[in-house]
Order: sequence, then structure tokens, then C-alpha cells
Amino acid sequence: MSLNRRKFLKKSAVTGAGVAIAGAAAAPSAQAAVAKPGKPGEQPKRYALTVMGTTDLHGHVFNWDYFKDAEYKDAAGNAQGLARISTLVNRIRAEKGRENTLLLDAGDTIQGTPLTYYYAKVDPITAKGGPVHPMAQAMNAIGYDAAALGNHEFNYGIETLRKFESQLRFPLLGANAVDAKTLRPAFQPYVIKTFCVKGAPPVKVAVLGLTNPGIAIWDKAYVQGKLAFPGLEEQAAKWVPRLKSLGADVVIVSAHSGSSGTSSYGDQLPYVENSAALVAQQVPDIDAVLVGHAHVEIPELRVVNAKTGKTVVLSEPLAYAERLSVFDVELVFEKGRWSVESVSSKVLNSNSVADDPKITKLLGDEHAKVVAYVNQVVGSATETLTTVEARFKDAPIIDLITKVQEDVVKAALAGTSYASLPVIAQASPFSRTSEIPAGEVTIRDLSSLYVYDNTLVAKLMTGAQVRAYLEYSAEYFVQTAAGAVVDTEKLTNAAGRPDYNYDYVSGLAYDIDIAQAAGSRIRNLTYNGAALDDAQQFVLAVNNYRANGGGAFPHVASAQELWAESTEIRTRISEWVTAKGVLDPKDFASVDWKLTREGVPVF
Repeated sequence: MSLNRRKFLKKSAVTGAGVAIAGAAAAPSAQAAVAKPGKPGEQPKRYALTVMGTTDLHGHVFNWDYFKDAEYKDAAGNAQGLARISTLVNRIRAEKGRENTLLLDAGDTIQGTPLTYYYAKVDPITAKGGPVHPMAQAMNAIGYDAAALGNHEFNYGIETLRKFESQLRFPLLGANAVDAKTLRPAFQPYVIKTFCVKGAPPVKVAVLGLTNPGIAIWDKAYVQGKLAFPGLEEQAAKWVPRLKSLGADVVIVSAHSGSSGTSSYGDQLPYVENSAALVAQQVPDIDAVLVGHAHVEIPELRVVNAKTGKTVVLSEPLAYAERLSVFDVELVFEKGRWSVESVSSKVLNSNSVADDPKITKLLGDEHAKVVAYVNQVVGSATETLTTVEARFKDAPIIDLITKVQEDVVKAALAGTSYASLPVIAQASPFSRTSEIPAGEVTIRDLSSLYVYDNTLVAKLMTGAQVRAYLEYSAEYFVQTAAGAVVDTEKLTNAAGRPDYNYDYVSGLAYDIDIAQAAGSRIRNLTYNGAALDDAQQFVLAVNNYRANGGGAFPHVASAQELWAESTEIRTRISEWVTAKGVLDPKDFASVDWKLTREGVPVF
């Protein structure tokens, strides 16, 4: 589709940058700005601004687990959902005066739950006369001022994203989401809010939105040739001076980028994935950064800017609306201008409040539709299947994923010159709690197994490349000496690697010797009972995240693509089970790999 840079580009004559500037807030409450006691002019005027922030909402409106068909619960006692956040926001606005607050989000909004899937695919917002997205309804009702683009905003394609954007009553910001041809902003880069102060000039607060460069890899199928995503530091260095020249007294960055300085995609991109702290360190004149993407809780992180020595405050409110970041910004008016005197931040826990009944009433019908949808029965299982041990044992429930992927790819390649090649498949243990119970199997049971909206790709790989792929995957395990006690809680996630970056590969047999150093762990690798031939060609059925380089697995991103589709793997699993009617492990389960230490099985 042709990228529409929207009405904000038409205002370039005003700003010189093609950016709309949002209007003024209402008159402040009595507590917003006051002159301290003393003679006129003796004490400077002050203003207190409160900036609230969420991130990585991933479609969580209510404290509800659609996969378990029950209220969400975890061991830490967390609660989820925008309905809870709304209550916290209302409380802060009542305390501070709504006109002295901003509410921001740092991205990843329209993907992540059956609720968001339903309104992207089952009852899509893009249909003629289609519904308003529940996340748009909720965020509009709560009164967000701006949100940054997340990488998962692109999962359903640009058309869905643009429709969602059009349904929002606040701007969706992405200064580093640019038109691939013109390199001009494809989304609004920033917004400036003006706050009135009695007896003093207004305070101008600029919010710069930055998104993740990894979109170019993870959603390559949708964005290649249309959008480009340069680095956050580079774009912040370009835009922040412009914001200051437009009179911004406060600069807030909403960044869908973690603070660790690391990247999951290795050197495939010249830009850092988690660069929020680098932005604060390298780019002068930023006062605070709302951090997203990493799904961690950071009440307050102070970073010193290398050029000015000024401290920049960062905060990340975990994910799924479990926390709300709150920045308190204190300004003082001296020598004819406002300056930031101090910034502090904290996070509030949404488990401390109840749902806002306004949000419950607003979206009760949409919620009920999705509950009914996910509880549809599609088949029956002969026994209970679970992912509890899937990280360290070859579990039949993961074999179900690889079997479905093998079957889909074999059917797709039938009649082509690649039809005679063996098909192997990749899958990861996404969830540690997924269970398909014996008896009736529902859409929600299968959805809990495959929580991402990944699609399927067929790649041409050699035996040598597959061997390297498996070695890289095996780095997931912590090196454990032959005589050492095995603690399964400490056996995985070496160097912080997440579960979704550990892959099974079906159709082969192999041992993973965890007593060995990373890079030398794959042993007894065979195909059809014989040692793997490095020159043998295989078709690897792989999800699009991995196929595009997600996780930085070797060879797969550069391998020849033979076929790809836009139907979600989750949907393919449901179709497979529906067609079979009965889910019986004998139809898909196989023991392909095991953990060993010097030849002795660990389990």
C-alpha cells in the first residue's frame, strides 16, 4: 500500500519538520504553579508536571487469562489490564489536577492476546464498517496523550496499523519510522503539549516517540521497501535540538527500546535494539525516558549524559498493564525561562486497585465475544499434554507444532522441484504453563501453546547449516559438569537467553551434551538413522520471526526462501486438530533429542 504520512506532513510550513504541534491544556489548578511567600520577585515561580506511562500492553484490557478462561493470577500476585491502570490514572489526575499531567505509552499495543487477534483477524477492524479496536476504545476513554509505535504494531500489516492509528484520539509517534524511499517520517515524530501557568509563561512539553529498529527484521514481509527504521540515538540527536528550537521546556522520550544496550539480532542491523539508556547518555537535553520493549520493571534508572553531565531519568513499567510509571518533573522559572529543576520516577502496582467500571462497561461486550470464541471446541485429546518440562525434555506438545509445520510445508511444496527434499521443522517452548487437557480441546488450549502471531516460512538449508543452527540453539543450556547436581530451575536461559530463542528441530536425532562448552554440544546427529551428511539439503519449516533473523540464529535469515504464507501458525494448529478430530500423540510425537553429559542421559 502507499504509505500515508497523514495530515501532520501538511503542517511542515509551520514547523519546518512536517510535524503537528498539539494544543494547550486547560487552566491549571491552584497547586500547579504558585509564588512562594515573600516580596514580589523574591521567589521564582515553580511548576510541577506529572507524566504517567505504560508500555507493552499487548492487548490486556482486563485482568483475564483467555488461555485459562479465568482471572489472571501469578505467584507474585500481579494484576493486569488497562481497566486497573485507568483507576490509577484517575487517582493521580484527581490529586495533581488533570491539566498538570500527561499520559503516555511506549508501544506494543495491538498484539498479544486473543482479544487483539480477534479484532485483527476474526472480526477485523479493517473490514468495511468494522469495529473500533478495543485497545483504541480503552486508551481513548482513559485519555492518553501520545503513544510510541512498538514493533508488534506491525505484526498484522500496515493496513491494520493505519486503521488502528486512525481510530485513536491521540498521536501514534515514531520519529525513526521513515518512508523507505524519501526517508521522511511515515508517522508523527513528536507532539508538543502546552501547560498554562498562572502569572508566568506556559510550559511546553515535547514528547518524542522512537520505535525499534528490529522491525526491519521481525516484520520484513510487511515493511521491506516501504518503511525503514534507523537507530534511536541517531534520530533522537536529529529531533531533540529541533524540539528545543520550537521552545520545548521539557523533553520526554517514549522509546520502544530496552535499556540494556544489547541486541537479539546480533550484527544483522547496524542499530542497537535496546538503546534507551544510550539515547539518554548520548543525546543532550532529554529530561526523562519512558522505556518499553524489554518487559522489565525499572522504577527509576538515572543515566548521566556524556556531553552535559546532566542526569536523565528512565523508567519502565514492566508489561501487560501490571505497572504504571510516574515521573514527577519540577520546573522553575528564572531569568525569563523555564528550566527543569529535578526529575524523579517510580512505578505503581496495578494490583493495588480495582478495575475502573467505566472501562468494564465500555468493553464488556467485546470481552464476552472473545471468551466465547476461544472456548469453541475443535477436537478431543487422548491424554493431557503440557509444556512444564518442555525446556529440557523433548515434549510431545512441542512435537505437535513441528508436525503441523512439516505437513503444511510439504503440502505447499507438492508438485515443485523441492517436493523430494526432506522437511524438518523448528519450534520453541514459548510457554512454561501451557496445557492441552485430556478430553475436549478448545481454541484457547491450542492458542496457549502458540502465543505469538507468527507465520510459516520454508527455507533451504544444508546439513552443515542445520548442525550450526542446533549448536547455537544449545547455547541456551548452562554448562553443567558430569558430576554436578542438576537443578532444572538453573539449567536453562544461559546468558539470559529467553525460552523463545531455544529451538527444537524435528526430523533429526541428536544429543545435547551440556557438560561441554557452548559450540561443542551437539552429538550423535543423525538423519534416518545415519550420520548427518553436511551436504544434504533440507527444507526447514520455520516461523517468520526466526526466518527473518530473530534470535540471530546462524544461516537461516540468509537461506533461500522457498515459500511463505500469512496464515498464523496458531491457526494452522487449530485447522490440523479440527481435521483430525482426535489429538493422539502417536500421530505426532517422537523423541528427537535429549540432554546428556559425556554420553549419559541427564533424565
